[in-house]
Amino acid sequence: MRSEKIEDFTSGSTNAHRMAAKQQEISVTEFFEKNKHILGFDSRSKSLLMGIKEAVDNALDACEEAGFLPEIKVRVERLREEEEYKITVEDNGPGILHKMMPNVFGRLLYGSRFHALRQSRGQQGIGISATVMYGNISTGKPAHIESKIEGADEVAWKMDITIDTKTNRPIVTNDAAFTWEGKDHGTKVEYSTKGRYITGKQSVFEYLRNTAIVNPHARIEFQDPEGKRYIFERATEQLPPKSKEIKPHPEGMEIGDLMKYAQNTQQKTVSAFLKNDFSRITDRIAEDILTRAAVSPSAKPSSLTRDNCKAMIEAIAQVKIMAPPTDCLSPIGDTLIKKGLMHILDGMRPDYYATPVTRPPKAVNGNPFVVEAGIVYGGEIPSDEQVTILRFANRVPLLYQQGACAITKAISEVDWRRYGLEQRGGKGIPFGPAIILVHVASTKVPFTSEGKEAVASFAELQSEIEQALRLCARNLKSHLNKMERKSKTSAKFEIVQELIPAMAKKASSMLDMPMPDLSRTISKIMNVVWVDSGTKKEGQKTLIVSYTLYNYTTKERTLGLHAHLPKECVNLTLFTNPHFIGMNDDGKVTWEIRGLQPSASLKISFELKGEMADTYDADDVYVSGINPVLVMGAEALPGDWGIKGLEITESDDGVPADEDESVEEVEDLGDE
Repeated sequence: MRSEKIEDFTSGSTNAHRMAAKQQEISVTEFFEKNKHILGFDSRSKSLLMGIKEAVDNALDACEEAGFLPEIKVRVERLREEEEYKITVEDNGPGILHKMMPNVFGRLLYGSRFHALRQSRGQQGIGISATVMYGNISTGKPAHIESKIEGADEVAWKMDITIDTKTNRPIVTNDAAFTWEGKDHGTKVEYSTKGRYITGKQSVFEYLRNTAIVNPHARIEFQDPEGKRYIFERATEQLPPKSKEIKPHPEGMEIGDLMKYAQNTQQKTVSAFLKNDFSRITDRIAEDILTRAAVSPSAKPSSLTRDNCKAMIEAIAQVKIMAPPTDCLSPIGDTLIKKGLMHILDGMRPDYYATPVTRPPKAVNGNPFVVEAGIVYGGEIPSDEQVTILRFANRVPLLYQQGACAITKAISEVDWRRYGLEQRGGKGIPFGPAIILVHVASTKVPFTSEGKEAVASFAELQSEIEQALRLCARNLKSHLNKMERKSKTSAKFEIVQELIPAMAKKASSMLDMPMPDLSRTISKIMNVVWVDSGTKKEGQKTLIVSYTLYNYTTKERTLGLHAHLPKECVNLTLFTNPHFIGMNDDGKVTWEIRGLQPSASLKISFELKGEMADTYDADDVYVSGINPVLVMGAEALPGDWGIKGLEITESDDGVPADEDESVEEVEDLGDE
């Protein structure tokens, strides 16, 4: 028995040593080489797109960081070998230092943005080097890089790069300086890759088109394998604001994160650690947190136990902390979302661009984020299909894994039937002539994988997306209701204008009497103040706006007319109108119309000039000083953003008693 045990022990020891001898460290490049699907290179068509996506993302980031309006050229060439393509992506960015070029393109997990808490497209330092690696593996050919930095005396450099997957180090050949004619600064990446070029929703063209929507400041030129060129001109010369690096926000932080920060801090006390290593923590808030957590303010951060950190996390959840700062983020903004959608989707001739919504900043796992949403409705958008969903994260289109994305889940949770779209069963993606856009901007977008194709479903994030969608959907519903009421009243008015004059003409002919004046009769039947809006484009940057008010009531009317204009587009034609009262700092303007007689009309017109002029929706007009039930074509003024000092009153303070019944009759007739 004893000898058997010794043999078993010896045998076990031998096996353990043999197994230990086989264990070895692998490089990150070698890991991703064998797990290419994690990075998104899991099919030929997807691999082709992912490489272009990473190169374009880097180009946009570099241009914006340097303050240049991006000009990006993408070319896809089909080579003779089966399913092999040559990809070229060129930009006008600041260029890359010669000594840094090998590491940027030939080394995974090498970059400047991973530890920086600010919004950027690239976050992990994997993308472009993984693209080079995949090209090396799939074709055996090196990537060719050319770059020139700013400066009249600087020369351009070019080199070929492959990646040593065993060491995660670049192998450089053909390194040489050259004169780049006609190029002051920029970078060009050329690589060969196995792939499959497709058209449709997950194509290179669709990715670049969507990129142009949320990056309206960029000019993108694309040449497909057939030699056909597409140009997405920039819609604005306004660069997005630069995002600034910030400290982590304590809201939503995990226990392990706090323990890690506590061990790595340079602060001497826990109180100083909270105040100096996190954003929005003041002396009072730090004291409140530590009191609730029963932790001494003078304790050393390194001495914090797991229980201490757990108590501090619970205390942070109970304390009211200011929202994270927004200068670390660069959201697109309501106006530019609308501008980008209009610029790219104008060919579909949609009826309405619902006013986009940008939510206040929140935090998840200590990382600030902002959610933006927009809806396009009607026109040539198919009405018998599911709505098109445009998903974006840090201005980058997400074309794959739609079903696994928090954006899609949030859209499915909204009851779209309340807002005029069909939704079978009350859940799921709605049907109707609409395009829904959602953009998540964050210092660290919680992607489901390194492929950056879907946003993870954190409760805080999904809730914010749902709220943004509901606000945007209300704008759509309000517009649809307004158009429906206007259509009914317009149809009724056309009937009244045709029927009553025809009856009067027939009676006059039979009685051999002159035709009577029917204006007051028509007004009494209609009993509305009609606000008719109209726009006309002149050239690329001029929009002529007009409002015509018709008093189809039996009384003189006085009211205020209000609109929210893009202030940078306003010119003198607005101020010269005799009814103009004033404009505040936000571009909210007021006209005062006094004594508009029954059956009379009045016209207000002005010009908007500038690249944002066409984003103005003339239907977004409001009235005050009059019962809104009497008004067709304008809503009641929301809130109190009229001009101070404007006093508009009616002698009867709204609708007189004898008109109440008439108003009900009008509504009933409209319903019929």
